[in-house]
Amino acid sequence: MSIDKETIKHVAHLARIELQPNELEKLSGELHEILGFIDKLKYLNVEQVKPTSHILPISNILREDKPHVSLATEKALENAPSKKGNFFSVPKIIE
Repeated sequence: MSIDKETIKHVAHLARIELQPNELEKLSGELHEILGFIDKLKYLNVEQVKPTSHILPISNILREDKPHVSLATEKALENAPSKKGNFFSVPKIIE
């Protein structure tokens, strides 16, 4: 599959990318190679390949969420530069 320079200019304009003439030439060649590789994928038999969202067999990498004792309010506010009742007090930033 071939992609002409006018198409590249149009896509660059849509993406708000300014391309110099030498960059246009380089990008044209790179896109030609990429599209050629994608064309090769048309001929692969993928009937037995399950759809995946990730190429590696990973599972949940986050720790298990277990309830535990929280920090006491007094302890949390101990070093606060400013507090109001049981809350941190911060300067208003939205008008």
